[in-house]
Amino acid sequence: MVSHRTHRKPAQRGRSWPGRLVVLSAVAGAAAALSPAAPAGARPADPGAGAERSAGARVDRLYAQAEAATEKYNAAAERARELQRQVEYAQENAARKQERVNRLRSALASVAGAQYRSGGIDPSVALMLTEDADGYLDKAATLDRIGSRQEAKLRRLNSAERALRQQRAEADAKLAHLERERAARKHHKKAVLKKLREARAVLRELSPSERAERERASRADGRDAASVPGAGAHASSQRAAAAVAAARSVVGRPYVWGATGPASFDCSGLTQWAYGRAGIAIPRTSQAQRSAGRQVPMSQARPGDLVVYRDDASHVGMYVGGGQVVHAPHPGAAVRYDPVDMMPVTSVTRP
Repeated sequence: MVSHRTHRKPAQRGRSWPGRLVVLSAVAGAAAALSPAAPAGARPADPGAGAERSAGARVDRLYAQAEAATEKYNAAAERARELQRQVEYAQENAARKQERVNRLRSALASVAGAQYRSGGIDPSVALMLTEDADGYLDKAATLDRIGSRQEAKLRRLNSAERALRQQRAEADAKLAHLERERAARKHHKKAVLKKLREARAVLRELSPSERAERERASRADGRDAASVPGAGAHASSQRAAAAVAAARSVVGRPYVWGATGPASFDCSGLTQWAYGRAGIAIPRTSQAQRSAGRQVPMSQARPGDLVVYRDDASHVGMYVGGGQVVHAPHPGAAVRYDPVDMMPVTSVTRP
């Protein structure tokens, strides 16, 4: 029995190996068939190339996030400036109302003091004691008129005090709102700086060759305005043409987040400044600029139109014709020309 079992086991193992080899060979063949054929003599793909592309994509994503935070910072700063004006106006109104209340109180206090010094006895008692009843009645009528006027002054004082309390409450509410906007601005500033620090850290991971390539891409386009394709296209208005000329005049100046020119710009700061030079006031942020005029199809874009990018409208450039925009791209880059379809377009607005 023992001898028989030991004789069968090697036979079973021997029969199983050919089957396994067939299966493994089939799997290997299928894998080879599914894999793209490599050219003869080709070297294996550089494993670092994918990492570089991945790092570059991370930098672009961080810059996009920083720009979105920048536009939120710009919006908070704009609201804070407007609230600051409203707070100052409300406080000035409160001060004027306080002066009026003080004048009314002073006038009433003067009359009260005079009445106190004259004795202020009951009029019916004074009439019984007087020797000149007719003269007293004349005086009493005068005093009654004075009393009516004082009562009207008292009503005016009460009304002025109510208005003062309301004005102070309004000023306090606006001041509290202003403090919240200041806190929001500080929060968005931290978010911008955090994303920029992360982007710089990722840039250090890139190879020298890819860093050099990114720097070349980030340098300002050295073409003059006349050499831009379609630069002779007609703008939608004389002011739009003036805005285009202003934007072209600052090609090469650096991107600085939160900047509105003329030495440096962020994306919406550039377009706002350019239209300001043309005598047209447009909002501060790219989100608000999207609604700062009539929207037109991309196929009908004309020089001076605002091209807004990304789903969150966090980037904006100015169309200059020939399929090109002028824009402030991101930190480390300068104002430059780029293709209008450099990223997804969400709207085209004609101020």
